[in-house]
Amino acid sequence: MSDVPAKTAAPKIGFVSLGCPKALVDSERIITRLRAEGYELSPNYAGADAVVVNTCGFLNSAKEESLQAIGEALAENGKVIVTGCLGVEADRIRARHPGVLAITGPQQYEAVVEEVHKAVPRLHDPFLDLVPPQGVRLTPRHYAYLKISEGCNHACSFCIIPHLRGPLASRPLADVMREAERLVAAGVQELLVISQDTSAYGLDLGHAASEWRGRGYEARFADLAAALGSLGVWVRLHYVYPYPHVDRVLPLMAEGRVLPYLDVPFQHASPTVLKAMRRPAQQEKTLQRIAKWREVCPDLAIRSTFIVGFPGETGDDFAHLLDWLSEARLARVGCFKYEDVDGAPANALAGQVPEEVKAERYARLMAHQQAISEQVLATRVGKTIEVMVDKVDAEGAIARSHWDAPEIDGNVFLNYVDGLEPGDRLMVAVDAASEYDLWATPVGIAESSLTNTCHRPA
Repeated sequence: MSDVPAKTAAPKIGFVSLGCPKALVDSERIITRLRAEGYELSPNYAGADAVVVNTCGFLNSAKEESLQAIGEALAENGKVIVTGCLGVEADRIRARHPGVLAITGPQQYEAVVEEVHKAVPRLHDPFLDLVPPQGVRLTPRHYAYLKISEGCNHACSFCIIPHLRGPLASRPLADVMREAERLVAAGVQELLVISQDTSAYGLDLGHAASEWRGRGYEARFADLAAALGSLGVWVRLHYVYPYPHVDRVLPLMAEGRVLPYLDVPFQHASPTVLKAMRRPAQQEKTLQRIAKWREVCPDLAIRSTFIVGFPGETGDDFAHLLDWLSEARLARVGCFKYEDVDGAPANALAGQVPEEVKAERYARLMAHQQAISEQVLATRVGKTIEVMVDKVDAEGAIARSHWDAPEIDGNVFLNYVDGLEPGDRLMVAVDAASEYDLWATPVGIAESSLTNTCHRPA
């Protein structure tokens, strides 16, 4: 009989990740650590030895979704560890689900892993386990979120993010760039830069310099954008407040080093509502700033989100917002109906807007912006643009342009070309447009290589 012990199956962990891309990055870090220690991921509850639920705790509706996800994991598996933003409300979680094994808060990676160790002991020596150098990610291979800071220094009246994630804590520029290099080396073609306030990057560090590729780089928003723009991949900037120093990034966009795309959370346009929201930079003359940006980079696409039905929002305030949208002509717009967030100062504001009024204003804003978006995208027809392929199926290829962030913006639908794969970048001629999407044909490719399998209506 052999003295070699039988190989024991690696423990398996189920993982549920809710909330924003910043929470997704937290999930990737936890999973990377677990995989490095020999744990495997289970695609379902039944095959898992325990389940980690990374929760969202911003809006009350998101909290309820998180609580329901915890309940589902308990019902299907029974061994559940809770982490993420809702983790700061441990009493609320245990009142609803007393059977959870442990609760940790956001960014507490070590604590989560330690709780997994308690629930499902690891089998292997972590020094002998192998993980990819870029870590384990939950996004497709060709794009990745790059988190440059945690927390936020603002005190917006509707938000509790500083309470959940603390004050601004930026990463040294060299650390960010080393992670970006690992991602690019692993095949990532698009870096989506995220934080709570990307344009405040480095403020907490006193813009201290760190060394990357033999030279010192200061921890500043524009310097980081320039460094990322040297890697030869798409760089997309999210959550950028319209501070004056943002102007320094527009030449990088005009030169093609950074995508001509800014995700700016304007939230509203009425000065009265913005004051009640305690929005940073609300005093800036944003329409003039947008016009200046477009002078430098005419191809610029601006995405933003807005809240309707904020306490005290009058009909005149809402009309002001619609007029502002007509003048701003943003390429991409999302909208939310205001809802109270436990612990947020806005809950106590006078002038709460009835739910039916919120719904009516939401519908009006979306219809108003839809017409604007249709006009803006119509200007793309006849142009040749670069796209990145996200998916290839029986009907054709689904891609995105410089103007389209994954999951939240539109698509570019292509006639099928043999050999296309996710992550491929190519030039296309735009044939048609709707209010959200484009239809296009690859250029510089022989007609014989095209098939007629694209049946998506224009």
